[in-house]
Amino acid sequence: MDDATQTELPPVDIAVVDVKQLQQMIPHRYPFLLLDRMVDVRHGHSAVGIKNVTVNEPFFQGHFPGHPVMPGVLIVESMAQTAAALVISTLGPEIGIPIVYFMSIENAKFRRPVVPGDQLRLSMTKDRRRGNVWRFNGVAHVDGVVVAEAGLTAMIMSEVKPV
Repeated sequence: MDDATQTELPPVDIAVVDVKQLQQMIPHRYPFLLLDRMVDVRHGHSAVGIKNVTVNEPFFQGHFPGHPVMPGVLIVESMAQTAAALVISTLGPEIGIPIVYFMSIENAKFRRPVVPGDQLRLSMTKDRRRGNVWRFNGVAHVDGVVVAEAGLTAMIMSEVKPV
């Protein structure tokens, strides 16, 4: 990100959200919690999710034995979890832990494989919000290189809570 772009961003509201805080925001749990932390949270604007990809991830047993590659759908799910945590962080703790449903995934592109040892940095930026429907643009990086991107739309179902 160049200096001109950096100055146009709103200030960071929360520098780091750890995994315990994430579990208070979204209902996902192991093995489907695909975030280790979130950084640079700008309420109502953007956040960066962090996923440390390790060789002991359960999906590597079958995708692909002897040549482990993180499934693209799980990269997109990691983006969605980052977006959901951003929404909850923006709306505040009084909303609790609502269910956030995918409505659409658009223009998903996968540029290079994500393998054990990689750290995914999932940059999610709010495109728009209409009521309880939020639209995000996401870009996933590993070592500064774009590995995936997608547009996501989700609906916040605040009246539906996980048990």
